[in-house]
Amino acid sequence: MRFLYLLTGIGLGIEVWPAMTFRTKPWDPLYGVADSFWAALSLLMLLGVRFPVKMLPLMLLQLFYKLTWLILVAYPLWTGGHWSPLASELFMACAIGAVLGLIVIPWPYVFENYIRAIFTREASAAGLRP
Repeated sequence: MRFLYLLTGIGLGIEVWPAMTFRTKPWDPLYGVADSFWAALSLLMLLGVRFPVKMLPLMLLQLFYKLTWLILVAYPLWTGGHWSPLASELFMACAIGAVLGLIVIPWPYVFENYIRAIFTREASAAGLRP
């Protein structure tokens, strides 16, 4: 998990931070929001190197947004004949990231502390288990 946190934090940071800090023209608001999100995620992923289990929701966020993109964006583009070189690049990045996430996320921990805890009366009253 630590390797994926580090890889994501550095890889995303190299991509987004220069664009954020050396901007010469005003932001389009929507792209500004997206890049701000990616910049914050890159820093938080680096925090995951030190606290991998505590930052696990970030790993789940990354997995679920990539799976969502693959299913709801990439698949319709592909089946509709609107595939582009950019779509190919994003497909590869999301597919690789999703596979890595599926491999490194500690699923027994996720099921015990997130899924099962939802249905446990004691856990619901006290919050998620530590």
